Amino acid sequence: MPLFERSEFLSRLRLVKRAMADRDIDLLLVASPANQNWLTGYDGWSFYTPQMVVVAADLDEPVWIGRKMDAVGAKFTAYLAAENVVPYPDRFVGSDSLHPMDFVADTLIAMGLEKGRIGVETDDYYYTARWDHILRARLDKARFEDAFLLVNRCRMVKSERELTYMRQAGQIATAAQRAAFEAAEPGVRQCDVMAEVYRVTTSGLPEFGGTFPCKPPNAMANEMCSAPHLSWTDDPLAEGDIFYIELGGVRHRYHSPLSRCIYLGTPPDELGRLSDVIAEGLEAVLAAVRPGATCGELAEAWQRVITRHGVEKDSRIGYPVGLGYPPTWGELTASLRIGDMTVLEAGMTFHCIPSIWRESYGMTISETFAVTGTGAECFAQSPRRLLVKQ
Repeated sequence: MPLFERSEFLSRLRLVKRAMADRDIDLLLVASPANQNWLTGYDGWSFYTPQMVVVAADLDEPVWIGRKMDAVGAKFTAYLAAENVVPYPDRFVGSDSLHPMDFVADTLIAMGLEKGRIGVETDDYYYTARWDHILRARLDKARFEDAFLLVNRCRMVKSERELTYMRQAGQIATAAQRAAFEAAEPGVRQCDVMAEVYRVTTSGLPEFGGTFPCKPPNAMANEMCSAPHLSWTDDPLAEGDIFYIELGGVRHRYHSPLSRCIYLGTPPDELGRLSDVIAEGLEAVLAAVRPGATCGELAEAWQRVITRHGVEKDSRIGYPVGLGYPPTWGELTASLRIGDMTVLEAGMTFHCIPSIWRESYGMTISETFAVTGTGAECFAQSPRRLLVKQ
């Protein structure tokens, strides 16, 4: 059954149609699995084959087009009427002579939607060059427009139900980081620590379960912490190791990332000082959160702290998060970076991750938060410091 009321889906549809109208777009073709889920509720691991959601100005519901065997999943997860779930035959899968975008084009022509201005998500991970080539060739009476991030921007302000799922994801993330800390010991392999993380993020809490994240955790030790997006190994941890973990709690595909570092033994003073600087900078960012502030102003709050301490960082310190499908839980719409003029609104959610990377190690402390009417609401409860285990 859909996880949201039909009224919420229709409210989302109105937002998207309004954004389409503002740009004179008659038809929107949605390739992003996250955007498809947000618009229809459809949730299946079927996006490795082409599927599309169609939004037309004069249609009461979106139309989901996908592989025949996966259309059954729409019955269980999407709010759509049966006629708005359109399956294509399996002969279109893995064929040299047929392509699902030919079926999409035929469907649009049959519906009388082959003209006007068609918006497509040109820079989305799932909208390929071949898709674009076929659609433009087959729908040659239409004018194609770049509509990348149109739906993503509509998703930025979360509903109360979405915020509930993200709060629950934050509780799962808290438990997962705690499990990692408890499992990390000299002689324990990195992979075994991360197995505990997966156990907790999948099992969740007694009150509600978790699920798999849209990307694996980033987890590195020692000098490998200087590269932020690597994965763990089967090497055993040792006394004097620093273990960097960025994970995400997940509830109904809504993600709440949380990052911490674990140190086994007595940390060098340099690590303790850097941990203090990051924590102070993160606190300054959270204190600056309010409706009407900009993403750039939050980054400036961070910059003032690290400049005072003589620390440099030339990359952004965060991004919007929420509903996530591979390869990212980021919404791609804004950055906590100086100069970003995105204005904060109550209900927006961000992952602030002001990590610092040195040549021989890295340090991270992060929080996922919602913008409220008065400030920031953090979803996790984990100490904002280097986690020392002696």
